[in-house]
Amino acid sequence: LEVDHLDEPDVVARQLAESKTPCVTSSFQAECVVLVHMLRDVMPDIPVLFLDTVHHFPQTIAYRDALASRWGLNLVTLRAAEPAPGLWREDTKACCGKHKVEPLFGALANHDVWFTGLRRGQSASRAGLEEVEPFRLPNGTVLRKVSPLAGWSTKEVWAYAKAHDIPLLPLYDLGYTSVGCEPCTTLPVDPGNDRSGRWQGQKLECGIHIQSEG
Repeated sequence: LEVDHLDEPDVVARQLAESKTPCVTSSFQAECVVLVHMLRDVMPDIPVLFLDTVHHFPQTIAYRDALASRWGLNLVTLRAAEPAPGLWREDTKACCGKHKVEPLFGALANHDVWFTGLRRGQSASRAGLEEVEPFRLPNGTVLRKVSPLAGWSTKEVWAYAKAHDIPLLPLYDLGYTSVGCEPCTTLPVDPGNDRSGRWQGQKLECGIHIQSEG
């Protein structure tokens, strides 16, 4: 296994031991799935939060359902109270806010530790990512955000998946390197930026990883 960061399972176990109400967010991309695999070895019933934006690729939903069934995941699907299909045509920020940021931040208020599959190498906006850092929600709640794969490369993520016989999202086989909502995901335009195929280059983040300044 060509992975240099072999201590991550220990990091995961330690953070879980120090948490009363942990959760992990998963878009069912490679990093998320690798992280969920690590977490379920220690806590099989950890809540896996999935944002149903009503704009996902059909392949993403089918893959999510198949893997959740195969692994017996405690899948928690989050959805906007009043979804607005097509809002992305008018304002991608407003669309992400309604379908991703608001439902997730509402759910995170019930947890003390939030595990993410973020990596520093995914884009310039994530270059300064810490493995463990405080995260403040708009309501003032502060939780611990843990990104065990922060220092991993794409190659290491895929090597872990291969070594553990983890099937990955079929959309990767079509050339996608970062998969979000179908209308706002295209093939990458910059080979050096995994997320360059998101939002037609208008932005690199949806907003869920940007904390309140309050």
